[in-house]
Amino acid sequence: MPEKYKAVFLDRDGVLNQEMGDYVCRLEDFHILDNFDPLKTLQDRGYLLVVATNQGGLAKGWYSENELAKMHSHLKVEYQKHGIVITDIFYCPHHPDFTGDCDCRKPKPGLLLQGIEKYDIDPARSYFIGDRERDMEAAAAAGVQGILIDSNQPLSEVLDLID
Repeated sequence: MPEKYKAVFLDRDGVLNQEMGDYVCRLEDFHILDNFDPLKTLQDRGYLLVVATNQGGLAKGWYSENELAKMHSHLKVEYQKHGIVITDIFYCPHHPDFTGDCDCRKPKPGLLLQGIEKYDIDPARSYFIGDRERDMEAAAAAGVQGILIDSNQPLSEVLDLID
């Protein structure tokens, strides 16, 4: 039986792009952090790179699916320029005050579980890097090792925590 994949799940805001303190609503405010070398290292170690992000601003009507798609396309293109492939981007479009409860909004593990199922990922060999406690709760619930960082912290500083 083929071995399952291993992955590093990544929160978006504050991990891959600059945390703005509120929702990033426009492409021109979407500033990618320089984490290219550490992400390339993880990819070279055989990890799939999968984004898991809450995007409650959609439910609030602060930005559109189209604008979000532009930001995510920009993210993928910039990483591709550095030889990095983002395997997938899973996002929760809900907000409890606007759409009620859901299974995908972190701290629930739904986004991670979607990635685990879709890409045959072994949670026990995978990690989730996030800058909020809710990311760590989602990681634990999905059976993935969580790594809590400060917003906008260079990922090179936590690379040694990943086998």
